[in-house]
Amino acid sequence: TTGWISPSSCRWKSSCPRSGNQFGVCLIFCAYVSVVSQSDCYVSLWLPTASDEKFHTKTIKDCRNPVWNETFYFRIQRKVKNILEITVSDDDIIHDDDHAIVLFDVAKIPLGERVFMALPLNPQVRDYKRDVRYLIFCSSQDDLDIRLGFDLCAQEQDFIHKRKKVVAAALKDILQLEEDLQDDEVPVVAIMTTGGGTRALTAMYAHLLSVQELNVLDCVSYITGLSGTTWTMSNLYEDPDWSQKDLKETLKDVRKHVLKNKFFTCFAPDRLKYYLKELCQRKQEGHQICFTDLWGLIIETMLHEKEESYKLTDQQQALNQGQNPMPIYLSLNVKDKISDQDFREWVEFTPYEVGFPKYGAFIRAEDFGSEFFMGRLMKKIPESRICFLEGIWSSVFSLNLMDAWYISVHSEDFWHKWTRDKITDIDDETLFPTRPNELDTRVVCPTDSFSDIFRDVAMLRPAASEIHNFLKGFQMNNNYLESEFSKWKDCELDSQPNHLTAGTDYLILIDTAFAFATSYPPLMRPERKVDVILHFNYSSGSQTGPLKEASKYFAKQGIPFPTKVPDDQETPHVKECYIVGDKESPETPIVIFFPLVNDTFRDYKAPGVKRSPSELAEGDVDVANTCGPYYINNLSYSEEDFDKLVNLSYYNVQNNKDLILQALRTAVERKKQHKKEQPLQKPPDGDGMCVPDREGTQHLADCPALGNMK
Repeated sequence: TTGWISPSSCRWKSSCPRSGNQFGVCLIFCAYVSVVSQSDCYVSLWLPTASDEKFHTKTIKDCRNPVWNETFYFRIQRKVKNILEITVSDDDIIHDDDHAIVLFDVAKIPLGERVFMALPLNPQVRDYKRDVRYLIFCSSQDDLDIRLGFDLCAQEQDFIHKRKKVVAAALKDILQLEEDLQDDEVPVVAIMTTGGGTRALTAMYAHLLSVQELNVLDCVSYITGLSGTTWTMSNLYEDPDWSQKDLKETLKDVRKHVLKNKFFTCFAPDRLKYYLKELCQRKQEGHQICFTDLWGLIIETMLHEKEESYKLTDQQQALNQGQNPMPIYLSLNVKDKISDQDFREWVEFTPYEVGFPKYGAFIRAEDFGSEFFMGRLMKKIPESRICFLEGIWSSVFSLNLMDAWYISVHSEDFWHKWTRDKITDIDDETLFPTRPNELDTRVVCPTDSFSDIFRDVAMLRPAASEIHNFLKGFQMNNNYLESEFSKWKDCELDSQPNHLTAGTDYLILIDTAFAFATSYPPLMRPERKVDVILHFNYSSGSQTGPLKEASKYFAKQGIPFPTKVPDDQETPHVKECYIVGDKESPETPIVIFFPLVNDTFRDYKAPGVKRSPSELAEGDVDVANTCGPYYINNLSYSEEDFDKLVNLSYYNVQNNKDLILQALRTAVERKKQHKKEQPLQKPPDGDGMCVPDREGTQHLADCPALGNMK
């Protein structure tokens, strides 16, 4: 029998993928001679620093020399005194008799060694001859079920290696290069999308079709999405070779689902019975049931004819040969009754892993939703179907009043006046030397009861998803002043270790679009080394707003990103395509920005082909009107509206082919120039060829926005 027992705290250091030590106890047998009667012996183990629960072996009935041969494992904290209490008891009907109690200091066992020990029982117990009990102690470190570290997982690194071969061949073809590109000359190109419901779903298909017909899709290594674009991505990756097939056929199938009446389809009696059955089954499996699960089932009905058994891990088949770009889905972890402008943490989903770039903590995608403690998988829960994840990624129902207010006025000052505690910094800088990442001394004046009620109402998220927290039990604030953990500039609660994610039972995951309209964060991880980003915007309202917001955000975090971006407040006429970042530092990614606008499409049905008077009506596509046919809450389109949106999106990419190729050429030139500028290093032994330094990047731990651990 094996049981895992874990402590409530442990130092978490990502450079060492372990959390404390594993301490094993193997109970073998007890030489026990009673002059009175046969004994019903069992042994209990208690390690207070690991758990307040006592663990027991099985009871051996009527035996003078019981043999258990049971092993127990404890996850211990090295920085506290660990005393193991071993009790030998006789199982009695009236009252169990404790015949011996042994107190053992775990620190006596050398790390990584196995020690065989014979422990004498309590010599004070009478009526017994020589009593001896044999134990094996084993103290060792063991890999966790959570991957701690900021590097990309081995599967993603392998994918990138394979994908670079595809990208290099595609770039040589479309840029008409004379020589093959070496691996370190191949730029990493990504497609970044925003949310926008059915508008995003539809337009993204058209954009991908247009990119495919320009032969640029094979140049792309990553595709990121949030909200409505996750629907497109999830559907595409059901086919392991989707990018190698004509997307026109896929678009025809999507058209059928977008045109159908969602109300009668999604709320038919048979579908309601199906929803109930699926939710009950999900509950039995051990998942936390919430409204987003129902929403996920509704999405499944909207976009498919029948039940889909597809899971996120199934998308690995679409990556095993590097044949498609790698999808990255984005969500936000927030806290109940706290504004997502005060606390928000990016959570990224790939077919391989789910995790927090901030902490450098990732679990296997199939383990998402299972129960963890101290980095150990405690209870395996079946992997969710992809529709339930879509419910999380596009959960419009997790919006609260504070989110709605921020979306409307882009400020929370009014709400903060009534709902925030008043915090005053009282540090005297002349008294203490400045130390890295130290916490300010503050006086907190709590709000009154009226403000508490006001805050509870404004920040309530009755329909947000709750997922078992796989960070539960980790301690992230040890050596806080020694830069092992830095405050995230985007997260005020990081200054209060008790409010960090490891202290909660559940993750509260919401649609990223409520707080941040783009899916840039995964691409800004320095380990991914993204050089070019095609930004396809599907947001309503200001078309340049999301890019401008991202530029300000990453500037605040100290992450290279274009600073000179278009602003529709200064230039009302928004063009179809912009290139930004190409004139800035080489570390800054080049962004090819495609706002969703109707500019030259009004007069041209194809690049260079003007419309006849009878065709002008086809160019009248109103994508700017927030109350028009493409407004965010409209889940069904007419045939005319669907075709117009597809044709507009397709045209805007085709009409700017030269700008796309220009950006790709600039990226290749940057890579080659960087290769030339790298200093040559001699091998340590002084012999052999000199090789360039490995391409340097800023480590995630030095990026306060996305990484805070070393």
